[in-house]
Amino acid sequence: MNDFPVATKALLEIDRYIDGLVKKIELLSYVNPLNIEEEKKRFFDSKYVVDPHFKYPVLDFDKFKLHREFFTQKIELIEDERLRKLYEEIIYSYSGLIQCIETVGEGKRFYYNSLHSFGTPTEQDVENAKFILHFEEEDEQSTIFTPKYSPKQAEEIFRNYAKKYDFSFQIKHSSTMGAIAMVLNNIQTLVINSNHTFSDDEMGVLTNHEIGVHMVTTMNGLLHPLKIFSHGFPNNVETQEGLAVFSEYMSNNLTVKRLKELAYRVIAVDSLAKGYTFSKTFRLLHTNYDLQRENAFYITMRAHRGGGFTKDYLYLTGLKKVYDYYKRGKDLSLLLTGKVSLEFVDDIDYLIKKRYAVKPKYYTEAYIKNGNTNTTVDFILENLK
Repeated sequence: MNDFPVATKALLEIDRYIDGLVKKIELLSYVNPLNIEEEKKRFFDSKYVVDPHFKYPVLDFDKFKLHREFFTQKIELIEDERLRKLYEEIIYSYSGLIQCIETVGEGKRFYYNSLHSFGTPTEQDVENAKFILHFEEEDEQSTIFTPKYSPKQAEEIFRNYAKKYDFSFQIKHSSTMGAIAMVLNNIQTLVINSNHTFSDDEMGVLTNHEIGVHMVTTMNGLLHPLKIFSHGFPNNVETQEGLAVFSEYMSNNLTVKRLKELAYRVIAVDSLAKGYTFSKTFRLLHTNYDLQRENAFYITMRAHRGGGFTKDYLYLTGLKKVYDYYKRGKDLSLLLTGKVSLEFVDDIDYLIKKRYAVKPKYYTEAYIKNGNTNTTVDFILENLK
């Protein structure tokens, strides 16, 4: 750091300080309810009319102090105007996430903060979701959809798959999560749902999604002089989830069934915008769309947790954007440099040329060759608007 000019030292110091602050705000650690299974039983016993009352982890940081620390950064010392504007956006983005965390469980307050950070589906997004729902799923009786692996067995499959990459990470189990597996970026940890029994289909999806992209970008993000690649660019969720689902596609693990799951998430988030209650969103999915009640509950819970968490629609929009980017012959490696966003591709390239960043060490194995053989999935992705 001593070899850099004063302006560059200011950039690196601000970047490192922000990195220390961001480690405190892993949103998924706060928005996942602690009592999912109990409330699911109560909801089913009520014949789907009494909305669940979810409980959430207690905030373990001073929210006002954290806001203040972000906004006292002297970004005017960053002489490079392009980078100064980037860090302005970063600070505003993370301030928005703090507001999300501090209002988890507070109904509309959280929902409006979620809207600010993640947006909500457009009419076209909803039409895309309905388009997908017209297609027939694969044979439900297929053995690939049969639950067979315990969480401990799933852990072993994840560990074996990860041998493709030269990095190490922790694996933990949790009974209080909305997903069946997820990567916590700030502690380089894969968390497995201890209440779930996994199928071959799910393990094909999750190994490529969680390890092949989320853990790859986590590990690549740690290698740069600038820590922004590790803690995340503004609006990175759409790109990161798009990349993760695209790896399912490239590894021949993206099924119509999986695409329909992503479509149902769009429908569920759209119901928030329409003011639907939890029970009304559930009945929309379970009754109108004939979705099995366990699946309908978890998709509804993901959308309504915290008071209205709109993030879930971004999986489908992100997939379409990454798919189109790939079809145009663009360089996917720039998107694997860390927790980055498609809209900042030119900035990533600029940062590498300025030696504030490096090219990715780890590359998603599924991206080496297109292994997809599902022509229906191809047809769907080509025709999403």
